[in-house]
Amino acid sequence: MSREKKLKKQEAKRQASTRQLIGAKEITDYSLVTYGQGELVYFIVKPTNISVLSQASVGARIYALMTVLKGVAEIEMLCLNSRESFEDNKQFLRSRIEQEENPVVRKLLEKDLTHLDRIQVQMATAREFLIVIRLKDEKETEVFPYLARIEKSLKEQGFSVKRADKEDIKRLLAVYYEQNVTTEKFEDFDGERWIIPDD
Repeated sequence: MSREKKLKKQEAKRQASTRQLIGAKEITDYSLVTYGQGELVYFIVKPTNISVLSQASVGARIYALMTVLKGVAEIEMLCLNSRESFEDNKQFLRSRIEQEENPVVRKLLEKDLTHLDRIQVQMATAREFLIVIRLKDEKETEVFPYLARIEKSLKEQGFSVKRADKEDIKRLLAVYYEQNVTTEKFEDFDGERWIIPDD
């Protein structure tokens, strides 16, 4: 690649919007429209605590999932943290503890690390399981019956499932890209909450 082409490519990347950089063209009421990867529809599956189930019940859950996967070949699966990750913070504290010479400060840093460990343990099961359907060439009139059929299939197999709406999709993107789970309402564009109508 010539130097000129490389510079043009870097400039185009620099000027690209955040949506272009993450490949998200638009968020509709029921999907995420991407650049070149199709339209993604998410089904949020409520997790089951398998640690309290018998071996037979776990086997039945696996068989139910296998039945759904055999029935709908287009299914993709995704597992996300639904809470913040403290790994970077913990790594930073470990390095600070090693460098710190003052025993009092070192003890405080160790307490911070223990606190983050406790929080991490409490949130260890904070996972979000998603069934993803990639719409490509479906006609608009066929999309909703198709999605309803998939949702019905999941529910018939005993899964507690909900099709993600616009707010769910914005929350999923915020957790995935910035580990932000504290915001109640996600903005459609930066600074939206500061706009005062008729001002």
